[in-house]
Amino acid sequence: QCLLSGSWRSDTGCRMVVSILGEDGSFSGSYLPGPAAGDSEILTSPLEGSQQDTGLVPQPIFSFTVRWRLQARTTVFLGQCYVGTNGEETLHALWLLREAAKSPDEDWKATR
Repeated sequence: QCLLSGSWRSDTGCRMVVSILGEDGSFSGSYLPGPAAGDSEILTSPLEGSQQDTGLVPQPIFSFTVRWRLQARTTVFLGQCYVGTNGEETLHALWLLREAAKSPDEDWKATR
């Protein structure tokens, strides 16, 4: 069974710490991007999310949002937690980053 709570590190060096899951699957924690982010002013930022009930599926779907500190941007992650044949848990996720646009004309370049 895959449990999202704990510490995670991505292939690019990002770090995420997830608190103990609530009974409803909700969780909170912190996120720190790795060196690949290229911005030395990015601080550890809070995250909030939810995980599917592991009673329904042993490899649950999850989502969470990171609200970046001192920056006008938010990132959302959507993925699934997998347990390999060796028992190791891995997360596979897609993400979208949204920065504040100065005007509707610049909206097209605000989401990556």
